[in-house]
Amino acid sequence: MEATTANSYTFKAEVKQLLTILAHSLYKERDIFLRELISNASDALTRIQFEMLTNREVLDADAELAIRIETPNNKEDDADASNDDAKNAPKVLIIRDSGIGMTRADLERNLGTIAQSGARDFLSKLETGKIEPGDMIGQFGVGFYSVFMVAEEVRVISRSHHLNESNAYAWISDGSDQFRIEPATKAERGTEIHITLKKDAEEYAQAWKLRQIIKKHSDFVRFPIFIGDEQANQQTSLWRKNASEVSADDYQKFYQQLTYDFEEPLTKIHFSSDAPVNVRALLFISNKREKTMMSARKEPGVMLYSHNVLIQEYCTDLLPKWLNFVDGVVDSEDLPLNVSRETVQNNRVMKQLAKTIRARVLRELKSMAEKDADKYTAFWNEYGRAIREGIAIDHEAKDETMPLLRYATSKSDGKLLSLEDYVKQMAEGQNELYYVLGDDLKSVAHSPHLDPFKARDLQVLYWVDPLDAYIAPILNEYQGKKFRNIDDPELELPSIADKNEPETKENDSVTDADFGILISRIKQILGDRIVDVKASKVLKDSPIRLVSPKDDMDRERGRLNRFFDREYKVPKKLVEINRTHPIITDLAKTLNKPLGSELVDLSIEQMYDSALVQEGLHPNPADMLPRIQRLMAMALNRG
Repeated sequence: MEATTANSYTFKAEVKQLLTILAHSLYKERDIFLRELISNASDALTRIQFEMLTNREVLDADAELAIRIETPNNKEDDADASNDDAKNAPKVLIIRDSGIGMTRADLERNLGTIAQSGARDFLSKLETGKIEPGDMIGQFGVGFYSVFMVAEEVRVISRSHHLNESNAYAWISDGSDQFRIEPATKAERGTEIHITLKKDAEEYAQAWKLRQIIKKHSDFVRFPIFIGDEQANQQTSLWRKNASEVSADDYQKFYQQLTYDFEEPLTKIHFSSDAPVNVRALLFISNKREKTMMSARKEPGVMLYSHNVLIQEYCTDLLPKWLNFVDGVVDSEDLPLNVSRETVQNNRVMKQLAKTIRARVLRELKSMAEKDADKYTAFWNEYGRAIREGIAIDHEAKDETMPLLRYATSKSDGKLLSLEDYVKQMAEGQNELYYVLGDDLKSVAHSPHLDPFKARDLQVLYWVDPLDAYIAPILNEYQGKKFRNIDDPELELPSIADKNEPETKENDSVTDADFGILISRIKQILGDRIVDVKASKVLKDSPIRLVSPKDDMDRERGRLNRFFDREYKVPKKLVEINRTHPIITDLAKTLNKPLGSELVDLSIEQMYDSALVQEGLHPNPADMLPRIQRLMAMALNRG
């Protein structure tokens, strides 16, 4: 903003554009102005309540914490106005709170400026025409300005809670390009907003209309909202009710007001307990882990209450970081009202609360997994990485979360299996849990490492999340059975000699001499990118596979470096080739033909790169395109 006189200021260009849109365009969304102003008033009341936990030296320390709305003449509506002048006079709606109040500087800072990135984001999204402004307006720091959808003029009068701040000030704007700040008269602490309504917005002067909006958007605001002398909101702490007393509709409305998420949550957790610690909790897990632009709660953490008084809006001490997707309210009467941030972190009751909340959330997830497989699959697809994160960063999480892990397998046809399911389906004599690493399900499904397992009808877990590679050494075993990466060169599998087909097929058409020359050529072409080349004893349907060397202790770390765009080098692998595969036999023969050298060299490079892609280790698969085109040309005899 820019000062034009001692008390007048000019909005910046983006704010002017925003105010023009709000004032003239979003008529169908106008109801939400009241939601935004009530939300701001509630925040101001919360702030003074928190302030008085440790400081009673404030103005009007005994004032009731409430929001009061006054319609013209405080009547049900203005239909009974006694004369034409009254009917034609501008209708003024007043919203008062006894909150923390604002100084002159606060008014200038809070109402005279706007988060520029927020304004740009809002305007950009609005121009696409693909958003609902009413769902988004409060998410960009522009909530207060929604009042100009209904207002000819807005006058905000505020007096700070500071005892040494004796003056009240007014912020005045008509929604054009300027506002002014001037001294005002106000004896009480708090803020009042005088809204001179536009002619086409005079319905908002009627009490019934205001009650309708409050019921829809602000019914669970935790401070009383009065229209005249009548309380308009339910103001009931759902978390302090028994679950049997709360309807599904009440849960949904509370969740919407808490988060601005108008989809149903994936699940809710509502419980109370008096031992070993007093706790009342109402928690939610959203359908989506990532916060959207419409999300009201941008930060992780639950709302922590003591005796129904908000202590922390974003408490991150009750749940571990990897469970920060859980939102909601926790209330305990065992916490003192004057608890400080430092005390909260070190309080014995808090530690017990954290233990209780953590256990209850995990219990709910396990119950969901057992009773509703489809819902749990939806949860896993959205939050599976969070569970993996828990294993990676929390040494206590392993035993708690392993029953929650879910994987597709080589035999599950896309269905997710628990480790318990896998163990139950293990073949007779199998004593290890086999897994294969890769970038995605499609690539691992064609992994050459699967050849011997398919031949023996052994099931393999598909580990395709980058964190799977990281937590593999941490998991180590399940129910006494060790996990085994199937690219292990020392892997020993049951013999299949008793089956009707031999484990390998000898191909007399490839002489040992030709095969030896091909191995030498592969070593020459790939050079120090590989450890060695040898004939495979297990490959059946694939021409080549890359195997980790016996002493490779960092094979999982390389995958993570690639995923997180850290310095990455393709790891050196042992190359195993399938002597009986047609591609290998044809390459061995081609070495003796004209132009065979180039074709073999290109084919070796391509087989190696293709194997890296299947392993999820190739740094840039697009680099293969020129070579693929050259191979196609040679195949069509255009080389």
